[in-house]
Amino acid sequence: MLERMIYTSKAADGIGSLCLFNILSKARANNALLGITGHLIFDGTHFTQCIEGPTEAINKLWSSLVADQRHQEINIVSRAPIKMRRYGLWSMSFSSYKPLNGHNMPGFFPLNEDTVEFEIERLMKLADTN
Repeated sequence: MLERMIYTSKAADGIGSLCLFNILSKARANNALLGITGHLIFDGTHFTQCIEGPTEAINKLWSSLVADQRHQEINIVSRAPIKMRRYGLWSMSFSSYKPLNGHNMPGFFPLNEDTVEFEIERLMKLADTN
């Protein structure tokens, strides 16, 4: 079964562009192996992420996220079966402030102070459209 899970977490102190680059690089490799796609938004303090994939893969990824010290106050917003992926083209696309993409990673969609809340709200609305 294909599922979509949306979660939020508070980032541990010290998350900068290099740490974000490492998180995304590892996530992309792991997600590709697990058959997971998704989108991550980082507003400088909090992560909001949508992940999509087979139930077993979502379970495995969730276990690793809960154990990851870079996440605090991690909470599932929604988790439900889906018929089709919203982020099928990306093992992990991401949005954040432009300076946090110092490594010019593909799949980056820059945000600014005016758009970050809108994009988080848009991602959260996926919870209602499973």
